[in-house]
Amino acid sequence: MHRCEADVIGGLEPFARQELAALGAREIHVPQPGLISFSAQALRPLLALKTVLSVYLLRRYEVPRPSALLGDQNQRALLAQIETALGVMPRRAYQTFMLGAAGNRSTVMTRLKSAIAQHTGLREVGAEGDLLIRIRPAREAFTPAPAAMRLGEHALTTKARRTSAWDVLVRLSPKPLATRDWRVCHVAGSLQATVAHVMAQLTRPASNDVYLNLGCGSATLLIERAALAPARRLIGCDTDRRALECARENIAAYLQSAPGQRGAFELHDWDMRCLPLPDGSVDAITADLPFGHRVGSHGDNLVLYPALLREAARVAKPGARCVLITGEVRLMEHALAPLSSVWLRGSTFRVNLGGLQPAIFELRRASS
Repeated sequence: MHRCEADVIGGLEPFARQELAALGAREIHVPQPGLISFSAQALRPLLALKTVLSVYLLRRYEVPRPSALLGDQNQRALLAQIETALGVMPRRAYQTFMLGAAGNRSTVMTRLKSAIAQHTGLREVGAEGDLLIRIRPAREAFTPAPAAMRLGEHALTTKARRTSAWDVLVRLSPKPLATRDWRVCHVAGSLQATVAHVMAQLTRPASNDVYLNLGCGSATLLIERAALAPARRLIGCDTDRRALECARENIAAYLQSAPGQRGAFELHDWDMRCLPLPDGSVDAITADLPFGHRVGSHGDNLVLYPALLREAARVAKPGARCVLITGEVRLMEHALAPLSSVWLRGSTFRVNLGGLQPAIFELRRASS
């Protein structure tokens, strides 16, 4: 068994745990928000993870200080650990490496980087290296929560004790797993792909879905939904022509690996408050709403949120699922209050996006 760690968007730990378990991972723990520790029999299947940012092969070295890693036995073990990680993907995928550690320019780290470069033939760089190696003091030991964490639960249980040891982590892919190959175009405020994957998952995708992404931007939610399962229609709308052009580029890049879904995608220059769709015609709806920070303003949102909720309710079929993300949490709560007989509330949970703490709202269209 290999010991591994995964970086996760804070708030998505329950979904990442579920995905890891489905891949056969064991001993899955959350020692702190945004981090998951687990064991895996095979490493290559971990490259298919969609809910994590990056995944690492971890080894703990029972040494009092990093200089001991230069000792013959420990250095051979470290280089073997690197070789194991490099073996997950074709060697040609790696040209450079980066060592992330406190005291990166110290004599000890300089010697260690020289040994890694000589062994692997990779060029050391200061940032964005294909092979990422991290060295840190061993994390405090922990005990997992007494019951398996379920979706929507975020409580973490830890019991700490100091250890005299150092952890070495080697990333299993040249790029973070959250970096999607289809993203060839980016617009400001684009949704993080792992968050979009979870949101699309929460709509409970079915092959006959008419899926509507309001304010589709660069098509992150559309593509993540397409990657989960086929759909009858994948409709994206936005009033920003530049965003729609970017969406077309990303969809075209995605279709290079999934050409069978070409006919399902539709992009339209529609106002989400007034949609040219029949009543009760949509099975699932998602939206990354303007937070009033990088995109839009609070004043605009005061008008937009109630209007889009009413219009979404009009086009949604009875039982249709709607998953929204917004940083305007109080405004969304206020806008939903008078529609409690129309939109039935499911779970609401926050995610950590670079200092912002938006909330994801799970809604279901009432049957009557």
